Amino acid sequence: MIKNLLNFCFFVLFFQNTILCQTHFEEHNFDRDTIQERFKKLNQKTLIELYYSEEVEKRIIQQLTHKLKFYNKNKWNLELYLPLFHEKLSNEKLPVELKYLPVVESNLSPTAISKVGATGLWQLMFYTAVENGLVMNSYVDERMDPVKSTTAAVRYLKKLYDIHKDWDLAVASYNAGPRTISKATQRSGGYQNYWNIRPFLPKETANYIPSFFATIYVLEYAKEHGINIDNNSNYFFKTDSVLIKQRVSIHQISKVLNISEDKLTDLNPSYVHKIIPVVEGQENYIYIPDSLSSKFLESEQDIYELATREFELREKPLPSLFSINSKLVYKIKYGDFLGKIANRFGVTVSQIKKWNNLTTDQIRENQKIIIFPKKIPKN
Repeated sequence: MIKNLLNFCFFVLFFQNTILCQTHFEEHNFDRDTIQERFKKLNQKTLIELYYSEEVEKRIIQQLTHKLKFYNKNKWNLELYLPLFHEKLSNEKLPVELKYLPVVESNLSPTAISKVGATGLWQLMFYTAVENGLVMNSYVDERMDPVKSTTAAVRYLKKLYDIHKDWDLAVASYNAGPRTISKATQRSGGYQNYWNIRPFLPKETANYIPSFFATIYVLEYAKEHGINIDNNSNYFFKTDSVLIKQRVSIHQISKVLNISEDKLTDLNPSYVHKIIPVVEGQENYIYIPDSLSSKFLESEQDIYELATREFELREKPLPSLFSINSKLVYKIKYGDFLGKIANRFGVTVSQIKKWNNLTTDQIRENQKIIIFPKKIPKN
C-alpha cells in the first residue's frame, strides 16, 4: 500500500514537472526550429559567419532562461550605447553585429574592470588602448569614454580582421589576442576556421564565440522574446560635447546647469575622480544633453569661478596628475606591503623589486620607491 502510494506521488510530481517545463519552454519561445530558422536569416545578412551548433543553441536557451531580466533592467544602457556602436561600425564598413560585443565583454558597463585590468565597455587592455589612440592618466581613463573607446575598439577590430581575414577568428582574437589564435591554428594542423581550432583554444575563448552568437540572436529578436528595447533609439546623439578650459568637477557643472550629478557622471564615466583636468597638449571634453549646450556657454564662467572657490577651500588635496605607465615615485605608508602596492597600481611584486633593486619583500614606512603604473589608483 505504502509502495503504491509512493509510486503514485512520484508519478504526480513527474507529471507536474513535465507540465511546468513545457510551460516554461513555451513562455520563452524555446521552439528550436523557430530559433534555427531565425538564426539562418541573421547569417544571410551579416559578414560574420554565424554557424549554428549545439553549443550556440545551448547558449541561446541559457540567455532566454536567465538573462531576459538583465536585458530589460538595462534598457537604458542598451538604447544609449547600441546606436552609437552601430554608427561607428557602419562608418568603417565593419559588420554592425559587432555592436553586441560589449554586451558579452562588459555587460555594457563603461566602468567595468576585469581581473587582468581590461577596462570599459569594450574591455580594452592597457597597451591595446594606447596603441589605438587612447589616453590614460591619474584623472582620465579614456577606455571608459563611450565614444573614444568605441573608436579605438573599431580600429583594433579592423587590424584583427586584416590579420586573420575572417570575422569569427578576428572576434576570437579580440578576446584572446592574435598570438593565441596563431598557436591554436598551428596546433590544429593549420586550420583557418574557428570551429576547427576551437578545441585548441583556452576555455574562455572557446565559449566566447557561442556566447557572442547567442547575444546577437537574442538582441536581434528582442521583441519576440519580451525584451522591450527600442533599437532605433538615438539618445546618445542628443548629447553635445563641450571643451573644458579650466579644471572643474562633475559636481560643479551639475550644480550650475541644474542637472543630476548621477546623470552627468553616467555620460562621462572616464573621469576617474569626477574631476576634468586641464593638461597642456590634451583636450578634455564632457558630454551634456544638447538641450543644455546654450546654458553651458552662458554659464561657463560661473562654473569656473565656482570651481576655483571650491578647490581653494578643499581640505583634502587634489590627487596628483601623472601619466599611466610613466615614472611615479611612491612614498610607503603605514600598513603598505608590496602585494598591496602592486595590486593598487596594476603591476607585479617582481616588477617593483626589479625597478628598485630590492632583494627582499621588506619595505619601511616613508621609504620612496619607483613605480611605472599600469592602472589608475583610486584615492
